[in-house]
Formats: sequence, structure tokens, C-alpha cells
Amino acid sequence: MIAIIDYGVGNLFSIQNALNHLGISSCITADAAKIKAATKIILPGVGAYTDAMRCLEKSGVIPTLTEQVEKGIPLLGICLGMQLLYEKSSEYGETKGLGWIAGVVVSMHDTFTRDLKIPHMGWNTLLFKKDDPLLANIALGSDVYFVHSYYIVSKQAEYLAVSEYEVEIPAIIRQKNIYGMQFHPEKSGEVGLQLLANFAKI
Repeated sequence: MIAIIDYGVGNLFSIQNALNHLGISSCITADAAKIKAATKIILPGVGAYTDAMRCLEKSGVIPTLTEQVEKGIPLLGICLGMQLLYEKSSEYGETKGLGWIAGVVVSMHDTFTRDLKIPHMGWNTLLFKKDDPLLANIALGSDVYFVHSYYIVSKQAEYLAVSEYEVEIPAIIRQKNIYGMQFHPEKSGEVGLQLLANFAKI
């Protein structure tokens, strides 16, 4: 059973529909007992970082999520959910994140020098950095669907794949049992479904 964390932010039902399509059992929940019973956890997220952290704190799930991550339960952050895994964001000043991975979230508006469309929205190509079971059966040059205006800056040791958009945008990350996808796998066709299936098998 995969627990999809319900804290009032994210495409919960789109993710669950994708898992249902794959025949993977899941539940949408903020209940500590159900989260602890899950074999995997997905942390979704869309919108503003500050609002998401506030909702996450209000939901009361952070201690349970931290406990499960420390136990080695695989957790996948999607889009904003991936950004929340890091230390802080510059969105609307500075907001602390979960701090499970060293790194910060910065604005494309503040850091890009070329006149590129922001948000980074649409299909972009995955460029692999490391081999990993999460990437099983994903072909070189596969495209996935992004919608974001902020991106991760870190030491890059955890990057499994990036996409180029002026700079290398971390697209898939892993630190031990913590995974992240900056794009939306549930909107990324067969490639996204394969990535979700791979996560379920980890």
C-alpha cells in the first residue's frame, strides 16, 4: 500500500488514478496509523512553498513522515513535494522546508539570465546522471511534463536525472530512501507511469 499524503495541497486524485491504472494499491490519507502501515509514501504538491509548508505543519503529519523516512521507508516527493524535501526556499522571503536533503529552492526569475518563458511549463527531456532502479526501462531521451518556476540548487550528489532549461534543472533525485521528481509523472504518459511503477517496486 502506498500512502499519498493529504495535506490540502497537490494532485492527489490524479496520482491515485495513475496508480490505479497500474494496479497499485494506494490510499489518500493524513492518518498517522495509515502512513505507518504503508510500504511507500508519496508527498505531492502544487502551488506556493510557504502555503504548502504551512498546510503540512497544520496537518500534523511531519513527525510521522520523519519517523518513517528515518526507518528507511521509501518516500517520493512530486513537483512542489520534491522541493519541500530540501532545507529552505527563497519564495516569498525565506521559508524553511523539511530539511531532509541539503540544498535550497531558488526562483528562475532571480537566477536566469536568458529570456526564457517562466514558468518552465511543458515537455522536456530527461538527461540521466546516474543509474538507479527508479530509472529501469526508461529510454534515453524520454520526455516528461514540467510546471514550475522554482528549482533545486544543491551539491548535486543526489541527482539521478536533469533537464536543461538555461541551467541543469534537477528532475529526479535520490538520497538513500528519499526520492523526488520535479515534473509530474501522473501527467507524463507512459514514461511517468513506468517511473511510478518502478517506485512501487523499490
